[in-house]
Amino acid sequence: MKRRRKRVVICLVIALLIISSCAYNKKPAPQKRTEPSKQNVKIPKLPPGIKGKNGEEPKLKVYIKEEGQIREMPFEQYIAGVVAGEIKNDWPEETIKAQAIIARTFVLDFIKTKGHSKYSKDAHVSTDIEEAQAWNQEGVDDKILKAVQDTRGQVIVYNGDFAKTWFHSSAAGMTADAKEGLDYKYENPPYITNVKSPDTGSAVPADERSWTATFPKSNVVSAIKKAGGTVGDFSKVGIGKKGKSGRAITLLFDNEEVAAAEFRIAIDSTVMKSTMIDSIQLQGNNIIIKGRGYGHGVGMSQWGAYYMAKEGKKAADIINYYFKGISIARIW
Repeated sequence: MKRRRKRVVICLVIALLIISSCAYNKKPAPQKRTEPSKQNVKIPKLPPGIKGKNGEEPKLKVYIKEEGQIREMPFEQYIAGVVAGEIKNDWPEETIKAQAIIARTFVLDFIKTKGHSKYSKDAHVSTDIEEAQAWNQEGVDDKILKAVQDTRGQVIVYNGDFAKTWFHSSAAGMTADAKEGLDYKYENPPYITNVKSPDTGSAVPADERSWTATFPKSNVVSAIKKAGGTVGDFSKVGIGKKGKSGRAITLLFDNEEVAAAEFRIAIDSTVMKSTMIDSIQLQGNNIIIKGRGYGHGVGMSQWGAYYMAKEGKKAADIINYYFKGISIARIW
């Protein structure tokens, strides 16, 4: 009886070892890989005149304003120069990556919309910040090159087209839609909405967190006319309509309304830094405007992106926060 029990135990042990061995050697079922950023995304075609067949990086003809000549260069070389011109190279890596994706999308939309630079029909774009984006080839360093390479060919897409990737320095806590911040003449893109922006911290320069601008009355009259107004003189000023973000949409000069975004550009947007105005007063022959933030307030706040990256957010997180319902796709 004892021998029989012993044989049974031995047989059970052997059986368990065989089963264990089979389970160990069994190959796991292959896992299906997915790429969420490319699911159901209609990739837009490159604008006419941009050469980039079979997914290859295209080349751009860029009018270098400082040199007065056109230079052809690889697309990503141009983007590196834009990123260096638009953002600080010692900022968090994910902020720089977000700027690279935005810059790449911006120029493709620019070419698709306008066809060529105002300086020459033979140039796709220029280095003039007033026409397109800033450009600083000398400021390109390894960190910027890495950010551009890591996001190579990535663009922001909405409904099969390149998105309008507006950006600005700081939104004073709340971004604007395009009509409010830019006096945009077309329908506001659905992906541009008012969002709370974490860009009011101590890292933001003090003269962006709050600023005061003083202009002689004569300069204001000239700016009013440039902005489409007709006032030749005025005795009182004020804020007219306000948008959802709190920005002034119009300014009042006596009883005439003038588009605040247009007036800001006409008077000097580096002095009147935003339309997030707290007060506007006429004192003697001067207009004194007090406000917060820097830039038109539409799209991505660079300082907001800075703080988001500091908190561990990735470039895609930042872009999806400021541009709602978009996709990020690689086109080369």
